[in-house]
Order: sequence, then C-alpha cells, then structure tokens
Amino acid sequence: MCFINQSDLTFCFALSINSTKQRRVDDFFQRRGLCTPQMTEVLTGSILDMFLKDMRPISMVGDEGFKQMIHTFHPGYTLPSRTHFTKLMEAKYEATLGKVKESLKSTKNKISLTADAWTSVATEAYLGITCHFISDEWELNSFCLTTLPLEERHTGSNIAAWIEQTVEMFEIPPKKIMALVHDNGSNMVLAANILQEKHGWISVHCAGHTLQLIVNNALKHPQISKALGASRCLVEHFKRSELASSKLKAKQKQMGTPEHKLVQDISTRWNSTYYMMNRLLEQRWPLTATLSDPAVTQRGKHFLDLKSDQWTLIEELEKALQAFECATVYLSGESYVTVSALPPLVKGLLNSTHTVYDTTPVQAFQKAASEEISARWSKLVTVTDDNPSKLIIAAALDPRFRKSKFLPPEERFIMQSKVQALALQCMDGSSIVTNQSTNRMEEAAAPPDGHATGSPKKSPSRSVSAIESLLGCDSTDSDSEINENDVQHQVITNEVLAYFGEQPISKKENPLSWWKLNEPKYPTLASMAKSFLCIPATSTPSERLFSASGNIASKKRASLSPEHVNMLTFLHCNLKLL
Repeated sequence: MCFINQSDLTFCFALSINSTKQRRVDDFFQRRGLCTPQMTEVLTGSILDMFLKDMRPISMVGDEGFKQMIHTFHPGYTLPSRTHFTKLMEAKYEATLGKVKESLKSTKNKISLTADAWTSVATEAYLGITCHFISDEWELNSFCLTTLPLEERHTGSNIAAWIEQTVEMFEIPPKKIMALVHDNGSNMVLAANILQEKHGWISVHCAGHTLQLIVNNALKHPQISKALGASRCLVEHFKRSELASSKLKAKQKQMGTPEHKLVQDISTRWNSTYYMMNRLLEQRWPLTATLSDPAVTQRGKHFLDLKSDQWTLIEELEKALQAFECATVYLSGESYVTVSALPPLVKGLLNSTHTVYDTTPVQAFQKAASEEISARWSKLVTVTDDNPSKLIIAAALDPRFRKSKFLPPEERFIMQSKVQALALQCMDGSSIVTNQSTNRMEEAAAPPDGHATGSPKKSPSRSVSAIESLLGCDSTDSDSEINENDVQHQVITNEVLAYFGEQPISKKENPLSWWKLNEPKYPTLASMAKSFLCIPATSTPSERLFSASGNIASKKRASLSPEHVNMLTFLHCNLKLL
C-alpha cells in the first residue's frame, strides 16, 4: 500500500465554486521535493509485493500505463528496471526459503507431504510438493516446498528421487515424514511404494481423485451418458448464442428466477457435472420458455431442450450425487483436519447408495457407486488383526470419532487394541512420555506408606532348594521389586481406556482445540494425534500450486524460466511468511 506523505504531496482543498474549468489530477497533487532513499525502498518493496500477491508479471514495470500511474502517485519516484525487480524477487525467495527451513527444523512433530505433477502452457512439466504439520500450539501449518521442473521421464523411481531431493533441500530428516498423499496414477503410486519401503512413509491415496474415479465409473450407464450429453449440448448452445443468452436473461427476470449463468462441466472434475445439473434444474423453466421462442430456436431445432424423462433422470441423479459433492468439498479443505473424517465419510457414502430412486438408470448408478466404493475403500471401513489401517487410527485419535460408530462393535475393540499397541510402541521407541506421565508412574511405584523407594535391597543370602528354584520365589522382597516397564505400560493402558471412555465431541468442534486443552491429560495419545491428524485427505494442496503456477506461467509469460516459475509460486503460496 502506498501512503501519501504530506511533505511530498499537497492536496489542494480550495476549489472555486464559480470555476467551470475541468481540473486535472496534476492540479490536486503538486510535486514538492524528490523521493528519499527510504521512501524509494518502501515503494519498490510494495510494488514487488503486489506482483507476488496478485501474480502479476514483473514485465509490467516496462508498460507505459504502469509507469504513468506510478509517476502520478509520486513524480519523484524512479521506477526500477525489470532486472532489478527480478533480483529482488530472487533475494526474497532465498529469505523466505530460510524461514520455511527454520520452521520445519524447529518443530519436533511429524510432517506429511502431498505431491502431484502438472504441465504448463509452455509444455513444461512440474512436480508440486507441499508439507503439513501441527505446531506445539495445535495449529495446522502448511507450506509450499517446491514446484520442481521435471526434465526426465516421470517414472515412479524418478518421482521418488525428486521427492527425496526436495526433502533433503529443506533439511527434513526422512524419519520425520509421516505420510505422502498422492493421486492414483501408476507412477505416483509406485513412487509412494518405493518411499514407504525405504523410509516407512505411509502411502495415502488422494480421496478426491478416488471419488473422481468412483463417480465417473458409476455414471457410465447409457441413459445417464445420453442425458448428460444432451445437457452439455444445451449449455453449449446458450454459451455460444448471444441471442439465446440475452433472451434467457429476460425470461429469468420475467419468472423471478435467479439470474445465474449456466455451468459447463469439465471431464477432470466430476463435481462440475453436478453443478451443471444443479444449475439446469434451477433454470429449467426459463430455459424451456426461451427455447420455445421462435425468435431463438428455429423450426426443427427444438431437440435442444431435454426430454421429460431426461429432466426426471437429471433431477434424481442430482439428488444421488449430493452426498458425493458434500464429501468432495469437505475433504478438499486445507485449514482443518480432514484425514480422520475419511473413514466415517466412506461409511456415510455407502449408506447414501442405499437410497431408493424411481428411475432405473439412477438405481444402476447407486449400485455401481456402492461397488466402486467397496472395491477402492473396503480397508477404510473394516479392521482386522492383519489390517491396522492408519486412517482408522487417525479417526480414533480424533475426539469427534473416537467411538468409531462406523465400525461393528467387535472391530471397535480391535481398533482400540491397535491404538494401545501403537501407544506402547511410541513409549518404547521414543521419549514422548511427559513429566506428568512420569510423575504418575512414580506415584504408582511408591510404597503405600508414602516413603520414597530407593534401590531395591538385596535379601540376605540363603540357600534355595531345587524345588524352590523350580517353583519360583514368592517372598515379600520380590513384591517390592516393581518392574518399571510394567508400570509404564499400565499408565499407557489407563490413558487409552480413559480416552475411549469419554464421550465424543460435536462434529462441528475443532479436534485440535480439544487436544490443546486435553494434552496434559493424554500426553502419549496427544503426541500420536499430532502425527496422524496432520495428514491431508487429498492432494488438493499440491494441486492448488498449479492454479497459482498456471496464472504465473500464462501465455503472456510463457517465456518464464522454470526456476523463476518455482520461485514465484513458492513466494505466492507462502505469503504468510513475507
């Protein structure tokens, strides 16, 4: 933001009432002195921030209109060259890179990654990687790590190597990575499997991409395909015809219908098909009235309107897809916990497919969707001794879903046992037991009379018979030798039982806020929650990098080097650090 300094500019308030002469901007702003070095630095920094926040090309500094605007704001300011702004951008990238490294180094909690590939308008391929972790203050943090230009084949082994290079560049120990979220592409799946085998990272398939595959496959019924094809033709007609579009606006006003434009779907986003149907149903009668107008539709072209049975099919299909659209939008969130909601949402989607509809095609859709969900996500809604699903563990560590109502009673018991086993494993493998937990162990180990115990005293030596050796010693001296490890295990067991004994919180509450208040009460489970709940349910964060990159590497800026695309995307997506 540029502030007007009274020492540099004088605003003329006195206007002659009788004057009829048109005044110019220059009449109101008068130059007084040159721009100081301090002000030059502030103005230059503000212009650079505008380029980064609004994703404007730095080449704007050479545009005559931009130069004139800056001169009007401050005639004494000399606009630096494009090369100067590029060097400033590179310096800001290095500074912000250091801040991200420091933030990742300072956190002791686990970190999750998302990764996805993309191709720009200049046909240059990039790999977007983001990271996510929960801070000590129980806040969900996210950073863009890189939009890495790819020059070699996108094989699974190459992608795995590029992800490892990025982790190394940001000085993240591989053991600190909890999970990698990726789409269902064979090369990404192979890369995730390589990293899982090498470093133990959990491989999480993007829930959004999985939903895309589920819905697309379920929509392949011939009658559904025909109705959707007719819907696309109808939308395209109004998009191309200015006359039809203007007549539709008139009918909307006449009928009191919201003056919304029609929505054209795209193949890579199934929910755009849902939005297309939703808008067509909203505008059904204005559309029908417009197409019935001879001035709009020529004789013999009334086939553009959908048939009555197609409108009925679209109406039922839109209702059937509501649950899938709701799940897609919720799981794509980045500012709140999503992974723990995936198992109950999968169960909810399965239940939604049991709704009975009148039309045969929608009934076929329901059946196909149910089969697709079961085939792709069966492990998310079942628990066995051989299948300790990490996503179900995440749901169990979310106080909203701790009762695991999406599981049968016998599987809930297995799930709680898995959580307890992981908690004991964490206690044995890492020092996550807090002082409070240690104090509870010491109290449990203290003798009833309250005296502190020292080192266990050896009993006086005495001869032990062969039969006593076989039977084992059962003296009171052995009772005083408390196994500290057993006490620790008992403390963890009690913690797990107490946690699952509480009632779940409201689905609208923030689980991280609950954990912040209850961390002292459940220290071991709190540490596990930080590790599991930081995992995104989708790879949407890395996909959003491509929205920013697409605006940066646009047709007007197709000559940008891949390195500068990476820098500009990194700075734009990490604006909170600027």
